[in-house]
Amino acid sequence: MNSIKPLAAKLCASHFLLIAAALAAAPAVAAPPAAVKQLHQLFDEDWERGLKEYPEYATFLGDARYNDRWTDWSLPAIEQRDAADRTVLEKLAKIRRDKLPPADQLNYDLFRQRYEIAVAYQRFRTHEVPIDAIGFDGFGSAATLAQLQPFATAADYDKWIRRLRAYGTLVDQNMALMRAGMASGRVPPREPMTRLLAQLGGFAPDAPEASPFYAPFKAMPESLPAAERERLRAQGTAAIRDVVTPAWRRFNAFFEKEYLPACRATIAAEDFPDGVAFYALRVRDMTTTDLTPDQIHEIGLSEVARIRAEMEKIREQVKFKGDLPAFFGFLRSDKQFYFKTGEELLAAYRVLAKRIDPQLVKLFGRIPRTPYGVEAVPELEAPNQTTAYYRSPAEDGSRAGYFYANLYKPETRPKWEMEALTVHEAVPGHHFQIALAQELGDLPKFRRLGGYTAFVEGWGLYSEGLGGELGLYTDPYSKFGQLTYEMWRAVRLVVDTGIHHKGWSRQQAIDYFSANAAKTANDIAVEVDRYISWPAQALAYKIGELRIKALRERARTALGSRFDIRRFHDVVLGTGAVPLDVLEANVDRWIEAERNRSG
Repeated sequence: MNSIKPLAAKLCASHFLLIAAALAAAPAVAAPPAAVKQLHQLFDEDWERGLKEYPEYATFLGDARYNDRWTDWSLPAIEQRDAADRTVLEKLAKIRRDKLPPADQLNYDLFRQRYEIAVAYQRFRTHEVPIDAIGFDGFGSAATLAQLQPFATAADYDKWIRRLRAYGTLVDQNMALMRAGMASGRVPPREPMTRLLAQLGGFAPDAPEASPFYAPFKAMPESLPAAERERLRAQGTAAIRDVVTPAWRRFNAFFEKEYLPACRATIAAEDFPDGVAFYALRVRDMTTTDLTPDQIHEIGLSEVARIRAEMEKIREQVKFKGDLPAFFGFLRSDKQFYFKTGEELLAAYRVLAKRIDPQLVKLFGRIPRTPYGVEAVPELEAPNQTTAYYRSPAEDGSRAGYFYANLYKPETRPKWEMEALTVHEAVPGHHFQIALAQELGDLPKFRRLGGYTAFVEGWGLYSEGLGGELGLYTDPYSKFGQLTYEMWRAVRLVVDTGIHHKGWSRQQAIDYFSANAAKTANDIAVEVDRYISWPAQALAYKIGELRIKALRERARTALGSRFDIRRFHDVVLGTGAVPLDVLEANVDRWIEAERNRSG
């Protein structure tokens, strides 16, 4: 694993408070250029290595140099990448940290911590589990690159065709890893994996033109000569017919007959080989804290009780005659809360997003320049996909950011969740934060384009709480929707630790979720399978949000009438995504500066 892969890191609070103090107090003395040059040369070399080793990520960022290839998932290539990651730490240790200016000391520490985490993961051989119930870690998600790769010239299409011709090798490499996982006991839980059976057939239709890999050939630029378009379509069709579809059929047969029966009956991450240590690392990685699973479980129980009391107030406000579970049932089933078609749902999301945009200046001094759009989750992935997700813009500005809304079964997508979901995924949530980070040109790329889940998702959840200040949640049902989404993230703390640390069953997790949130049954099942498949990832949201809210309250209390919400938000977002201890140090330094500035 490499630094371009977004990883969170465990960082010492006292260590970063010292760095913060140095940033504030150190005189402007030029550092010896040798150490700074060495450090940034290592950053640049490693970044380039990462793009070459993970070409799909380069495509995602808008870098087209490697659009004709896939990541090499052969065992020798994996071992070579792991060794290179260990070498990075050796090279970093030779750079004199004490000779760096404070800002680069922080860059040094964040870079080192990323690689310490990456190397720590190597013992668990997670590459032997390349798929899960929610998505694929490479070959299965490859079809989405058809939406990201540029297709303006014949050369663009030729690169895609070369990818298609190499696709069989990619699939076979992943199958070999899965067989190695079967031999070592590193396999995913069986029950959630069964949901993939219905999805897999869509990748291997009889007609190449029906394949998701054929999408770029359906609407080719008129600027290409007709003969060239005919050549490219013919070659693309042949590659799909002769390579892609057979590869998927090999995989589908393997998955159904060999892999699924070999998947484990248990669901806890702690049942994975060396699983207790694995889950502990995941918790530290995802939360950037030293909180234990038991502590997180208790925080979750406390938050569930607090939010449930707020929900009761809404139930009383709308004069619903029944208890809270009955109110949940009403919200899940009453037709007034649902659109009839996915098209209506998507149109409503687009209107809502544009209604929020002009309100942002009330809460932020800096607004990102990069635009965003609202699109539907692709049909093939929608049945197993969560309610929505965000896709970052290309680094070079060639592609906007996108909020993807799931339109599958619109009768399960309530109107009352739309406002909270939009502020989380678009603005001022993920698009706002990620686009601003990409525009911080003075930071190394691993910081501008990477991320820490606790910060990124914590900000997204915190943004949901800003809806009222942006003119949203005036309807009590929409306010209940915001509480439902906050409850959803509080429930995650209980359910994730329950599943992976306390021995909960899948049904026990579903029942607890259903008893405390008005999410629909379909959403709840998908969510629980997500927690099973991605241990500890779901913990990041609430832990990050609670820290940001606590820092806002600390600043408001310390500054009183001098507290400026716009300046506070600019400080939180002004250094990109960082571990929570670094964020705390940044805010504390700003509070002190504001005191001095205001007299």
